[in-house]
Amino acid sequence: MKNNIGLLLTKRAFLQPEREVYVESDGSRRYTYRELNDRANRLANAFLADGIEKGERVGLLLMNSAEFMEAFFALAKIGAVVVPLNWRLVADELEFILKDSGTKRLIFDDDFAGTVADLESRGDKTDIDQWLQVAAVGNDEEREAFAVSYATFRDAAPSDEPECTAEDDDMLYIMYTSGTTGLPKGVVHTHSTSLWGVITISATARYYDPERYLACLPMFHVGALTPLAVNVYLGATSFVMRNFNPVDAWKTIEREKLTSGLMVPAMLNFMLQVPNYEDFDWSTMRWIMTGAAPVPVALTQKFQSMGIDIQQVYGLTETCGPACLMDAANAIRKPESTGKSFFHTEVKIAAEDGTELPIGEAGEVWVKGKHIMREYWNRPEANAETLVDGWLRTGDVAVMDDEGFVAIQDRIKDMIISGGENVYPAEVEGVLMGHPGITEAAVIGQASDKWGESPLAIVVKSDESLSESEIMTYCQEKLARFKQPKAVAFIDVIPRNPSGKILKRVLREQYPTEAAE
Repeated sequence: MKNNIGLLLTKRAFLQPEREVYVESDGSRRYTYRELNDRANRLANAFLADGIEKGERVGLLLMNSAEFMEAFFALAKIGAVVVPLNWRLVADELEFILKDSGTKRLIFDDDFAGTVADLESRGDKTDIDQWLQVAAVGNDEEREAFAVSYATFRDAAPSDEPECTAEDDDMLYIMYTSGTTGLPKGVVHTHSTSLWGVITISATARYYDPERYLACLPMFHVGALTPLAVNVYLGATSFVMRNFNPVDAWKTIEREKLTSGLMVPAMLNFMLQVPNYEDFDWSTMRWIMTGAAPVPVALTQKFQSMGIDIQQVYGLTETCGPACLMDAANAIRKPESTGKSFFHTEVKIAAEDGTELPIGEAGEVWVKGKHIMREYWNRPEANAETLVDGWLRTGDVAVMDDEGFVAIQDRIKDMIISGGENVYPAEVEGVLMGHPGITEAAVIGQASDKWGESPLAIVVKSDESLSESEIMTYCQEKLARFKQPKAVAFIDVIPRNPSGKILKRVLREQYPTEAAE
C-alpha cells in the first residue's frame, strides 16, 4: 500500500465498510465508509476522464460537507493537489490565492455563487477553466451559467478504485495561512508530511474505539482537516457541523451520544454561555481537544469539573497540526501549559541563532519532525527564514520547565515591551478571563511616551455593570505592575480568524491612540 492519504479511506472502507464515517450534525445525511469511498472514487474517476493531471491544483470553496471530505480523498488518490479556500475571504483575496497557487479547477457551493461569479468575470486574473457547483439538496438544476453540476459530474463515473498515482513526497495540499499580517502564504504539505501528522496525533492523543467525534472547525483549516484524516485512519465517526452553533453542538452531543471533539477556546467559552446548558446530557463525552489560542485556566477547570477532559494542543498549519499536547491528567496540575512535544516530534526553546535556552528561560519555539511542511509555495525568502536545519521556527514565545512541559507566552510580534520588560498579552488575557463578569478579552500594546508601550485591555463583558476601574483593581491583585492594563476598552465582539485566533492587527487599527499613562 502506497503512502497516500486517499488510500486511508480505501483501506478503512475495506476493513469496516458498514461503520459510519460522516454524519451531518443535524442527522440529515449519514454515510458509511463504503458509501463515502464510492463517492470519492466516482469523483476521482470523473476527474481522470476529464483529463486532470498529476499535480494539478483544485480549489475547494465549500462549507463543511460530505462533498468537501470526499473531494479531499478523491483528489489525493489521483495525485491532484487540494487548495482549501477560506470562505470568509472576499473575491480580491481569493483571486490572489487562486492565482498564486495556479489553481485550474474550482469546486464551490451555492453559498458562494455570487463571489465565484465575480471571480469568473475577471477572466485571466485566475487560471480556472472548470467550475463545479455543489447545489443544495433538490436544487441541482439552479446554478451559475458557467458552472457544471458537481453531482452530475461525479455520478456519471464508476465507483471502481482509481489508479493511485501519488505517494510520499508528492504534494497533497497547499493551505494558505490566514494572513493576519501581510499577504497569506501557501503552506505545502505532502502525502508523507500529512501521514506523519496523522500517525503523530494517533500515537499521542487518547482515542477510544468507536470514537464519535464532533467536528466544528471549518475544513479549510488544518485543525479540521488533519483530525478528519485521523478519524478515518482510526475508524472513527465524524459528526460534522456545517457552521458552529453552541446550542446545536449540545443537541448533537446529547442526541448522537458523542464521545469527543475539537473546539477552539472561544467555542468552549460559547458552549458555557448557552442558557441552561446544564439541562443537556453530555455524559458520553470523554474529552475535547482545544487549541489555536491560549486556553484560560478557568475554562479548563470548568470542563474538568463537568467530567470532560480537555486535551490542549499547540500546533500550526506548518506542522500539519501537532507540536505539543497536554494530557488530561496534567492539565489540572499544570493548567498554564500546552503540554509536551507529540510523539515523533521534537520541540526546543531557542535563541535567535537556534541555540537551546536554559530551562525556564523564554525564547522562540522551534519544532522538528516528519510532519513539518515541505515549504511555503513560491516563497524562497520565507522558507530560508522559517526552515533551518530541519527545524521550523514558529514565531511563538514559550518557556519549558524541567519536566519538558511547554507554556506558550505569545507571538513574538504581539509581545509588548513596557519599560524594558516583556509583557505577553496571552498571560494578561488569561487573568482577565478569570473574572466572572468577562466573556472575552484581548490585550494589545499602545504607544507610550513614558514606557514605550503599555497594555490596553479590550473586553466583552457579560455583566453590564462591570466598570473599567473594577477590572483595573482586579488585575492589580493578580499581575505585576508593568503587566497591568493601563486602560480598558469595551467591545461587543472581539474579531477572530476562522481558527479562533484574535486578530490583533484589526484591534490595533481600531485602537490606534496613544496609551493612557
